[in-house]
Amino acid sequence: MDVKNLLEKIAVKDYPVGMGGCRNNDHGYDCCEYDITVFDGKKQKESILEYDGIFYQIYHGSLTETSPDILLQYHNMTILYDEQWELRILLSKIKEKKEQIFNSYVKNCLIEAGICISKAKNKLGTDTYASSWIKSGAYFIADAISVINFQRPSPTHMLKFLREFDKSKINEFILVVTESIGIERATPSLLSRMSTSTMGFSDMIEENLHSKIIGQKSHYLKNHSLLSDCYFYLGYVTRNNFIKIQNLHRKPELIHILKTAFDLESDSTKIESQADKLQQATNSLLSLLHK
Repeated sequence: MDVKNLLEKIAVKDYPVGMGGCRNNDHGYDCCEYDITVFDGKKQKESILEYDGIFYQIYHGSLTETSPDILLQYHNMTILYDEQWELRILLSKIKEKKEQIFNSYVKNCLIEAGICISKAKNKLGTDTYASSWIKSGAYFIADAISVINFQRPSPTHMLKFLREFDKSKINEFILVVTESIGIERATPSLLSRMSTSTMGFSDMIEENLHSKIIGQKSHYLKNHSLLSDCYFYLGYVTRNNFIKIQNLHRKPELIHILKTAFDLESDSTKIESQADKLQQATNSLLSLLHK
């Protein structure tokens, strides 16, 4: 990556800039984008730039950030520009408080999982989004398990890492998660439909070029016979956009695109069974963390 050229293109001026994500950790695929954070303190959504067929996801960060969900993403970040050493100081503080940040993130994920599962159980049979809440809850548990194993959540590579974690009482729940997500259902034809819907849903919610990255990644994963990984990735992206929706009950029409993007289950008996298993997994993980 030509850092000087990139900094000129994104016009960072004198703000610190860092690179995170899978490219920073040397496990990125050719299809993966570069995650760049400009520490300008601006409260605006991320944007996506494309240069010479390479995508850059540009985030805006704050040097006084306190949210563990965000600080986790900065852990082990590579500094691209930091003339005043401000970013270096922030990263040093994150390193010192790594365990505290990771633990807070895990608890937040398990709380979110519990909320999603409760929404599904409380409105089973009456809420068309019950199965969407189940999938979302499963992904939050996957996030928690990943971070318990000190692996930053990375949707493209996450299933690979979950498979490779050592056996433990905590990691036993990975099977419950992957079964609820439904990775065994992945086929090339299904993934093509899911990819189209996931891209369309991204355009509706994010309104940026993220759909191009989704298309590029799903194409790469399918072509490299990583079908389950592709299924997991598409569902993860859909979860991230699904939870952004405000006043969901007023938008019943979204279920049509979510049915394919999430590959939703329609059998209420199966949904209830998945909810019970995920709820038990969430409660067990919370108990294990408090020991």
